[in-house]
Amino acid sequence: MIFCVEDDNSIRDLMIYTLNSAGFEAKGFTCGSGLFDMLQTEKPRLIMLDIMLPDEDGIFILKKLRRQPATKDIPVIMATAKGTEYDKVIGLDSGADDYLAKPFGMMEMVSRIRAVLRRTSPAEAEKQIKIGKLELNLETYAVIENGNRVSLTLKEYKLLRTFMENPERVFTRDQLLEIVWGIDYAGETRTVDVHIGTLRTKLGACGSYIETVRGVGYRMEATQ
Repeated sequence: MIFCVEDDNSIRDLMIYTLNSAGFEAKGFTCGSGLFDMLQTEKPRLIMLDIMLPDEDGIFILKKLRRQPATKDIPVIMATAKGTEYDKVIGLDSGADDYLAKPFGMMEMVSRIRAVLRRTSPAEAEKQIKIGKLELNLETYAVIENGNRVSLTLKEYKLLRTFMENPERVFTRDQLLEIVWGIDYAGETRTVDVHIGTLRTKLGACGSYIETVRGVGYRMEATQ
């Protein structure tokens, strides 16, 4: 999960859309108070933090993050509209892991985020999930079935990751809709069945790992 603290609605929405398209999950906040409220229940992998904000400025928020034991190690990338040497130095001296000067390209943002995550979480960058002959790389989003790379859509990837991170757990269709499509999705549970079908087909022989639990939903067999 990536948290984006940006008070400009259009920029924030574009950041979230780009990150979701790149395989990340993202949430947006207009100010520091919203960020700290969410941090009480969820810890992100990284925070994108604008300097110019309506309540507390980004430098103050960054210093506050670094003072608290629960948040001091969360990677932070600062965004500044000025791009001056002073802003860069203050941000980095206050504990930022990187900075981006506005206006910045969305693909540059994704590249910087991936670079910071590799640098700050080397163990996580190598993390893989393996079930039977099926492998999923959490850093590169590569899916390997019996030695062959499989191309998945974002929704298919999210479904597969959900199953592989929770082997033997049974998920209802409603739970999968909320996890993969979002709590506000107004579609039908048939959507899940269709995506499960295409996912099984793409996974070839490993598609049988995803089992139908009649009257309930789906689960992934913990095959060794």
